[in-house]
Amino acid sequence: MIKFGTGGWRAIIGEGFTMDNVKLLSQAIADDMKAKNQTDKGIVIGYDRRFLSDKAAKWVAEVMAANGIAVHLINNIAPTPMIMFTVKKLGTKYGVAVTASHNPADYNGIKVFTEGGRDATEDVTRRLENRMENLHKEDIKSTPFEKGLKDGIIKLIDPFNDYIDTILSMIDTDAIRSRGLRILLDPMFGVSKSSLQTILLTARCHLDIINDRHDTLFGGRLPSPSAATLTRLKDIVTEKGYDLGIATDGDADRLGIIDDKGNFIHPNDIMVLLYYYLVKYKGWKGGVVRNIATTHMLDRIAKSFGEECYEVPVGFKHISSKMEETDAVIGGESSGGLTIRGHIKGKDGIFAGSLLVEMICSTGKKISEMLDTIHREFGNLYTVERDFKFAQEYKTELSDILFKQKRLPDFGYPVREVSYRDGVKVYFENDGWIVARFSGTEPLIRIFSEMPAEAEAKDVNVKMQQFLKLS
Repeated sequence: MIKFGTGGWRAIIGEGFTMDNVKLLSQAIADDMKAKNQTDKGIVIGYDRRFLSDKAAKWVAEVMAANGIAVHLINNIAPTPMIMFTVKKLGTKYGVAVTASHNPADYNGIKVFTEGGRDATEDVTRRLENRMENLHKEDIKSTPFEKGLKDGIIKLIDPFNDYIDTILSMIDTDAIRSRGLRILLDPMFGVSKSSLQTILLTARCHLDIINDRHDTLFGGRLPSPSAATLTRLKDIVTEKGYDLGIATDGDADRLGIIDDKGNFIHPNDIMVLLYYYLVKYKGWKGGVVRNIATTHMLDRIAKSFGEECYEVPVGFKHISSKMEETDAVIGGESSGGLTIRGHIKGKDGIFAGSLLVEMICSTGKKISEMLDTIHREFGNLYTVERDFKFAQEYKTELSDILFKQKRLPDFGYPVREVSYRDGVKVYFENDGWIVARFSGTEPLIRIFSEMPAEAEAKDVNVKMQQFLKLS
């Protein structure tokens, strides 16, 4: 059975991710579009570099064409944010990206977008799941891809220039041109190379690139930008004296940064830097949206500017909805995804990287200098994150402990509040917190903690691990 997580549907290739399942989901989308009379502008389909992504995009197109729905198929590998941008630009009611984002190489999946280029809400994905439960193999329509092309119901499109020009119009390229930064890009064998290369070279940066060949195994690494996966980028940045190292995940909606000193800049700090830059230096007005596992430093900054920080569950659809509701300046998450007001309603690592380059050039300050300024003004908070795999049968026991019995360890710090809005989050009186929640994309339980002292963050994290018997 196909079930959606926080980032779409993902499954192991050959087990859950099969042609039959891709076509089953496609038929459910087609039926939903027809039931709601949303077929007039068709559907946008794009894909990344994963194994079977290009073929799966054609499987989706074949089902849509057989159902009389016009297909706008991006004619080359495409970053997920470009696909979302195209849904928004063409005004289609639905869009599809064939990708498993930052998951391991043996996964693939499908992200579903709705009007405006936003992640499908839980109402939409639940409706699609219900439709799939009632579909039989004989209900699935399909037409040969070449016939769809010949009949004109499948059209190949290239939104690259529109997407790039939009980003260039939103950043201060003049400020970047004056600095001549030396940047090293690591697309992590994914799809960001052409886009970031074009943007940064247009802004007259000096750019070199690593890990850009087509490798469906992602060089044997997880295609997720983290301190553990960006060691080569870090080594070359420090050895060759680059001003900045930029990395994006497999489908380019998440960002990783190595500064000029070789430090990995945590996504929490990227969010903090960009929000501070937009309100302090560019004079933007508005709040910030973060999920439950993202730093409360954003709360401190927002408060100092008379603004609000809004907390939402994990899943970017919650962030984009709250941004729209509150007209927030920026929204993002501790896993490296963010967007700003006026751009697409989903995370975009390409745009975020470009904006960070603008920040460095416009302020004349290195990332470390900006962070020092922020910490002098707002203090420090330290984050510890741990992921744990578990046997599937143990998930029921963990769920029972946390969400039915609602048992928690004695953390040794006064507790202000406990929330079960998404997993369990404990808020401490000292401005710290800890979250335990099951991943929506992988068989993991994740524990995040943030405290005013690093030792405290480690302490509460370990106490939760020991209480849940995780190792």
